[in-house]
Amino acid sequence: MTTTLITGGTVVNATGTGQADILIDGETIAAVLAPGSTLLGHDLASSVDTVVDAAGKYVIPGGIDAHTHMQMPFGGTEASDTFETGTRAAAIGGTTSIVDFIVQYPDQNVLDQYHAWHEKAAGNCAIDYGFHQILSDVQDSSLTAMDELVAEGVTSFKLFMAYKGVFLSDDGQILRAFQRGAENGAVMMMHAENGAMIDVLVKQALDAGHTSPYWHGMTRPWQAEEEATHRAIMIADLTGAPLYVVHVSAKQAVDQIAAARDRGMNVFGETCPQYLYLSLEEQLGASSDEWGDFEGAKWVCSTPLRSRAEGHQHHMWQSLRTNDIQMVSTDHCPFCMKGQKDLGLGDFSKIPNGIGSVEHRVDLMYQGVVTGKISLPRWVELISTTPARMFGLYGRKGVIQPGADGDVVVYDPNGHTSIGVNKTHHMNMDYSAWEGFEIDGHVDTVISRGRVIVDDGGYRGRAGDGQFLKRGLSQYLI
Repeated sequence: MTTTLITGGTVVNATGTGQADILIDGETIAAVLAPGSTLLGHDLASSVDTVVDAAGKYVIPGGIDAHTHMQMPFGGTEASDTFETGTRAAAIGGTTSIVDFIVQYPDQNVLDQYHAWHEKAAGNCAIDYGFHQILSDVQDSSLTAMDELVAEGVTSFKLFMAYKGVFLSDDGQILRAFQRGAENGAVMMMHAENGAMIDVLVKQALDAGHTSPYWHGMTRPWQAEEEATHRAIMIADLTGAPLYVVHVSAKQAVDQIAAARDRGMNVFGETCPQYLYLSLEEQLGASSDEWGDFEGAKWVCSTPLRSRAEGHQHHMWQSLRTNDIQMVSTDHCPFCMKGQKDLGLGDFSKIPNGIGSVEHRVDLMYQGVVTGKISLPRWVELISTTPARMFGLYGRKGVIQPGADGDVVVYDPNGHTSIGVNKTHHMNMDYSAWEGFEIDGHVDTVISRGRVIVDDGGYRGRAGDGQFLKRGLSQYLI
């Protein structure tokens, strides 16, 4: 068992900041010490196996990305990041745990899919990983499986109000799943878009000859997101189940969540970096010699990018400040342009939906600290502490304190990170949605359960370093 001492840094937890040294013994944080502390009169640094100098830097709990899709089959292809490549990129970007989605399509057995995802991930992950379960056609067997999965540490279930014939559940199926979640304590997650409205708008756009990627966003209007968010809240209100709305992009949907929370409901919202920084206008203007106006396919995701002129991005940042939105995950679902996104050439509805961001979330959110949009403790709360609390990992993850896992990131506020395919890009993609972004900060050292897996940007870990996380029930409920 090895020992590691992190010295001279400013420790940042969700509750505040302070100068301290961190002693990690094996896989666990053993002590948070006053700077320069001694052990039985001896210099601690001379008594440990590894010393990490964090002078002038922030020491934060490892990031937790609670919304990823590694190796996800979708739209006739599969997400380009494997559990190995995706978790390696996550580690390089300061994320030490992910919660990935098990996919169940109609007529597939829920528990069979659970075991299939274990086979995909086991021995391949660079960092620790847990699972959410997607439910599509909710049958009696699905409800029984929910109870079994909660016992296995899969304590959250996602349903869809869109994608007819693929994921969509009708309101009656959603009601039954929410009733079971209220009984077994699971968090119910919702992709909140009115799929019936969207399907009509997509057909109308294509019939009118509108085929470019820009029309993906135009046919998924904010009204479809607000309506579905409200409907999900009403089902949660009826059943008493906790509701977590994923990838919130429209300010009107935020207002529905905020109103429900003001009534005392256990309703929560997650947004993603793309909804904080990117916009429909930029997607419209995207063009290249190689792709022409199809360049905008790089930013096709669901929910879609929203108009900057309508103030959605500003509202998202404001909602993070006021805790109307509680978390920032990536919805990491990467597809390459060649051979995947280009399936939608001439028909935007066939573009695989997804953006790759798992490597950049910690940096992109730190830039919000630099620009004064959020505080240092709020940064840590959004990227680590609240995900741990929301999904039953807090105490072990999401905090620097004795007894927690030795998941620690040393972040240099005086460093710099240039994002791009030929710069810091390690995701298995042939483009970057974040090409040209500049970050006033840098992930220097990443420690996962006591093992240094990233040092000054160089990857030292290996596939299989990560372990499955058997999660408890949510620790964030009102």
